[in-house]
Amino acid sequence: MQLPPLTKGVILYRYKRFLADVELDDGSLVTAHCPNTGRMTGCWEPGAPVELSYSDNPKRKLAWTLERVDMGRGWVGVNTARTNSIVAEAITEGRVPPLSGYARLQWEVKYDFPDHPPSRLDLMLSEGDSSDALVEIKNVTLLVGDTLQFPDAVSVRAKKHLDVLMGAVERGLRGIILFALNRPEGDTFAPAAEIDPGYAVRLKEVIDNGVEAYALRLNHQEKGIVGGGMVSVSR
Repeated sequence: MQLPPLTKGVILYRYKRFLADVELDDGSLVTAHCPNTGRMTGCWEPGAPVELSYSDNPKRKLAWTLERVDMGRGWVGVNTARTNSIVAEAITEGRVPPLSGYARLQWEVKYDFPDHPPSRLDLMLSEGDSSDALVEIKNVTLLVGDTLQFPDAVSVRAKKHLDVLMGAVERGLRGIILFALNRPEGDTFAPAAEIDPGYAVRLKEVIDNGVEAYALRLNHQEKGIVGGGMVSVSR
């Protein structure tokens, strides 16, 4: 994925979840939209280098968007609105081997089955040699030691997605949870059991019963982001 033109600066403060004050390299101060619903633990600190994108859309309240932060070892992607597109691009280009061989990719698929509320999952893959696959993508930026973890806060919604994937498997489909690792550090992925033990337990349960879990590295380049390189998943 090619990113729009980026402007460099340093982050001063993140507040009210969706706002970040940034000093640009020319010395001007701006408030940027921070499109990240998580806590962003370990993804920012005052004075950390950042890159922003700019929009002249008059309907926007804030012209600037926080795209990524350098915590000392390379860019950490904090614009979660881009993650699904990067993963979808990697799948269609054959850079996610477990999900290769499908001719059709659909976005935001509504999936209903008895005794469960209607749900939407990020992708559906069909017209392949394997069973159709429902894919839920989770953006991962929490780093604990050398392990990337999810979630960074208790998430009832994320746990419900696992239930939906389990329901899909029970009906003969492939259920896929794909963790998109949006920073360069870390050599393995594991659920954040200390933060959300319920999610960690449920993830193990659904994997034991046929849900497939994969972790894909998102590689930040000067002008874009490329998905490629599988990382081991520890339960």
